[in-house]
Amino acid sequence: MSQTSTTGIFGNWRSDLPASIVVFFVALPLCLGIALASGAPLFSGLIAGIVGGILVGALSGSQIGVSGPAAGLAAIVLTSIGTLGGFENFLVAVVLGGFIQIGFGVLKAGVIGYYFPSAVIKGMLTGIGLIIILKQIPHFFGWDADPEGDVAFNQVDGENTFTEIMNLGEHISPGATIIAVIALAILLLWSIVLSKKGKIFTLIQGPLVAVAAGIIFYILTKDNEALAISSEHLVQVPVPDSFDSFLGQFTFPNFGAITQPAIWVTAFTIALVASLETLLCVEATDKLDPAKRITPTNRELLAQGAGNVVSGLIGGLPITQVIVRSSANIQSGGRTKFSAIFHGFLLLISVILIPTLLNKIPLSVLAAVLLIVGYKLAKPSTFKAMYAAGPKQFIPFIVTVLGIVFTDLLTGIGIGLAVGIVIILIKSYQNSHFLNIEDKSNGVHRIKMTLAEEVTFFNKASILRELDSLPENTYLELDVRKTRYLDYDVVEILEDFAYKAKERNINIKLISERGTVENPPSYLEFFELAPAASAH
Repeated sequence: MSQTSTTGIFGNWRSDLPASIVVFFVALPLCLGIALASGAPLFSGLIAGIVGGILVGALSGSQIGVSGPAAGLAAIVLTSIGTLGGFENFLVAVVLGGFIQIGFGVLKAGVIGYYFPSAVIKGMLTGIGLIIILKQIPHFFGWDADPEGDVAFNQVDGENTFTEIMNLGEHISPGATIIAVIALAILLLWSIVLSKKGKIFTLIQGPLVAVAAGIIFYILTKDNEALAISSEHLVQVPVPDSFDSFLGQFTFPNFGAITQPAIWVTAFTIALVASLETLLCVEATDKLDPAKRITPTNRELLAQGAGNVVSGLIGGLPITQVIVRSSANIQSGGRTKFSAIFHGFLLLISVILIPTLLNKIPLSVLAAVLLIVGYKLAKPSTFKAMYAAGPKQFIPFIVTVLGIVFTDLLTGIGIGLAVGIVIILIKSYQNSHFLNIEDKSNGVHRIKMTLAEEVTFFNKASILRELDSLPENTYLELDVRKTRYLDYDVVEILEDFAYKAKERNINIKLISERGTVENPPSYLEFFELAPAASAH
């Protein structure tokens, strides 16, 4: 029984509350950055973060997953706003996409998430860790041309991941860099030394102290010509001047456009991509969860669908479960969904009550927080462990990592999955059976062939090759006692081989749990695969 079920979501608040604050600081620039990269109003990213935290967090079966606007959908959003005739029309597609996701959940499509190999999921986590590190390096030094949350190799500012870093020298901001280094030192001191010194240092998390130091540094240096941090290097939350102007930030869908075919195509695309990203993230967060809890995937699709319906209705971006926020939650000690839900409330309260204070947070400080998150996802020990696991694990892992770094999340996972399937097919071809040559005396070859537990049409070629290579005057023992599934195609090969065996004086002893038979007249009948005689 999980800890959550016995204590409720408030039973671990001492762990969840500090974790929710860290997730809030990670989510804030990502919500704004993804909205900027999507060509959508900045407030739409915050709406998605709030709905993802509070509503999806409450409905989800995941205890440690955090939902919000997803970088993987930014390109789709950017293109769709233009082609559909504006943001209000795009919101109709978000609402419809949510209903389609609910349909996926009802149809139990969540099972798809279980078909991704472990090596690909680990590659996804490591790839995202590397992407976070590479993308945050410019922000750490105060160069913010590319918005936070842009994870594609080819960036919206016209650079790519590596050219952005290579061109960094001429854009370094001294003030932003100094406070980023101070923030990183605070974070390392907190995690390596102070967190082990007392409970107060686990209740007050390092990122909170780092952000407070960043605000103080900004205030103290804002009149200093050399160290002042300019506004483009700070968080930029929209600041309403009245309650009416706050409400004016909400955009509502134009349901008059619902008859446009392009709206439905976009809706289905959003539903499909958001569901896939969510299911992959669920698999990844379950692997990271110290309690090893299993998230119900169909319930997750229902929760995400409901979140997208509500987000679309009030002017928010599409939502998925997201690995950066989820891993930050786990790394900060989050244990139950209270952390995800409360981070949503923190976003809501802060954008209403303290937007001006939020806008004093240097982006370079938040980059330092994200660098730690990225490093914990892409530790060198992970590469060593996967290499030690052998080529079958390491090749799909490293291909997924490189695919994510040099393309984007879903393309990288797709490439890793394709390579994983090829390796499975090769191994399946190699492992369909094993041969044991027992005796070659008296001119008779005694050979034992034991078939694997599952023998499918993928194994046809290797079995056919072995049978054809048997010399004349062979005594073949064919052992199928361990075989739980024997494909019709393979039985057909045995049926055809029986005729050749007679010509080459090959005797076959078939050993099965059903009994032992010498030279069975029909393998199809023996395995009960022959067509039944028609009754008259």
